[in-house]
Amino acid sequence: MTENRPVRVRFAPSPTGKLHIGGARTALFNWAFARRHGGVFILRIEDTDTERNSQESLDSILSAMRWLGLDWDEGPGVGGDFGPYAQSERMPLYDAAIQKGLTEGWLYRCFCTPERVNALKEEQRNRKENPRYDRACLGLPDAECAKRLEVGEPHVIRFAVPDSETAEIQDHIRGQVTVQSVEVEDWVVVRSNGMPTYNFCCVIDDAQMQISHVVRGEEHLANTPKQVLLYRALGLPQPDYAHVPLILGQDGKKLSKRTGDTALQDYRDKGYPAEAMLNFLGLLGFSIDDETTVFSADEMVAAFDLKRINKSGAIFDTDKLHWLCGDTIRRMTDTDLLERLRPWLNTAVCDKDGGWLLQLAACFRERLTLFGDVSEMSAHLFCECVEPDEKAAKALSADGVADTLSGVADLLAGVESWPPPEFFALVKGWAAEHELGVGKVMKPVRAALTGSLGGPELGDVLALLGKDCSLARLRQAR
Repeated sequence: MTENRPVRVRFAPSPTGKLHIGGARTALFNWAFARRHGGVFILRIEDTDTERNSQESLDSILSAMRWLGLDWDEGPGVGGDFGPYAQSERMPLYDAAIQKGLTEGWLYRCFCTPERVNALKEEQRNRKENPRYDRACLGLPDAECAKRLEVGEPHVIRFAVPDSETAEIQDHIRGQVTVQSVEVEDWVVVRSNGMPTYNFCCVIDDAQMQISHVVRGEEHLANTPKQVLLYRALGLPQPDYAHVPLILGQDGKKLSKRTGDTALQDYRDKGYPAEAMLNFLGLLGFSIDDETTVFSADEMVAAFDLKRINKSGAIFDTDKLHWLCGDTIRRMTDTDLLERLRPWLNTAVCDKDGGWLLQLAACFRERLTLFGDVSEMSAHLFCECVEPDEKAAKALSADGVADTLSGVADLLAGVESWPPPEFFALVKGWAAEHELGVGKVMKPVRAALTGSLGGPELGDVLALLGKDCSLARLRQAR
């Protein structure tokens, strides 16, 4: 860790879509690192892509982060002493740095057309050379630049990469990374439309916001030498770096929509527990120790160390995520679980007696993987007429089933307390009297009551349906 510098880290999403799983994991690591060291977690919005930005995207990103439990100390809705926290509001800072660079000579105007640059790089590729701009506009006389500017000739502004220098990056995950400046081309700082580029803006922002550590995905490692050289040109200290591994699909390739949902919001909307998702994201490249799989946000913070982040790609194991979801649900109290299930229950159900609802939550606890599963699992409890699935329909169509169900209904009609406290023993005795195997009775009873051959204990089903409904279903089943 950089000595004598307070920990200040940032997460800087672009509001051009939903929060990607990879971005959420990066945000989590930054948040955990800040909380572990009593530092500051900053949310900065990189909204310079004016054509693709939207308020809807920004709102969804903020909502997804709040759902995951990632609170920020500075940023949108919070403020802070180092704002503004949206790049679109920081143009004066960029303009001042651009003017400084042009004046001092480490930035220069380039009037080469995109067609020329593309053709140049294609020729270099054909010669098996590293494609790079040939610096044709470096050193243009001021008078010529002024003349071309006066007539409005399109141009970009490039960074003049110094000769024979070394960009040294001490990465907390990957160790020492060294890149010679000859390997870095004169990159574009300002596009022809006047908008500064990512590599320029993030350096200006990180420096002004006194960012101590840049924790981000390894795909940004290629940008880091450019940024290090820019820090040097500005005469500013560079932050520490930690480039976290890619998240890979179960096919071993970079996570994409082909291998499942990639937006955090999609998981929230399907009823994944936020605690399980945070736990799972924390396992993607990080480990508390060699044994612990289940941990809370507080436990992750207490153990968080950049040195415990792996270098190799992290597999997005859906089976493990679902196991964590189920484990999280089973650890909840009935009251807590019910509150989390309410959004997935229709209004009429939520108006039912509190004891009935708590029994519903307890009834399905062991079978739920996601909160959203309760809608389908419990649908049979709220419909007037049960539609049996294929297996249940087959069980109900067997010879003698109608008489069996009628007999069980008559048996249950005579009990005083509901549900019958010894329901299984009661039915087992009835089956023995009628020389039927208990399975020959219980299977059609379940099919008649729920429309399927699986689900909660039948005693729980009877309690939730009530006596009148249960008897009606047994008598009406076909």
